[in-house]
Amino acid sequence: QVQLVQSGGGLVQAGGSLRLSCTGSGRTFSSYAMGWFRRAPGKEHEFVARVSRTGVNTYYADSVKGRFTISRDNAKNTVYLQMNNLKPEDTALYYCAARSGTVVVTTPHEYDYWGQGTQVTVSS
Repeated sequence: QVQLVQSGGGLVQAGGSLRLSCTGSGRTFSSYAMGWFRRAPGKEHEFVARVSRTGVNTYYADSVKGRFTISRDNAKNTVYLQMNNLKPEDTALYYCAARSGTVVVTTPHEYDYWGQGTQVTVSS
């Protein structure tokens, strides 16, 4: 098992940047692929990005490609989401999630553990 605690987020103007962090408990963090999802009001969870267990392989939603960067530091049990050139449509609750296995998965129900969520609000 792994417990995920998120930090970061907040209010930023369009074009600005934010970094989200997600720290996992336990010694098995590096055995999980990690993903970021977001949920805007009245909408379903949307896949944002995913990083492999080693951090070598990443995968992004088209809507954030070129603007967001996912990375991880297994020595710190932490995964990051660097968000640049933010747009008002990026406003949402952001969640990190952990999944066993190596296959790239973008559906939320395939992830085993979730962080508590953190709000990102981008003003125009």
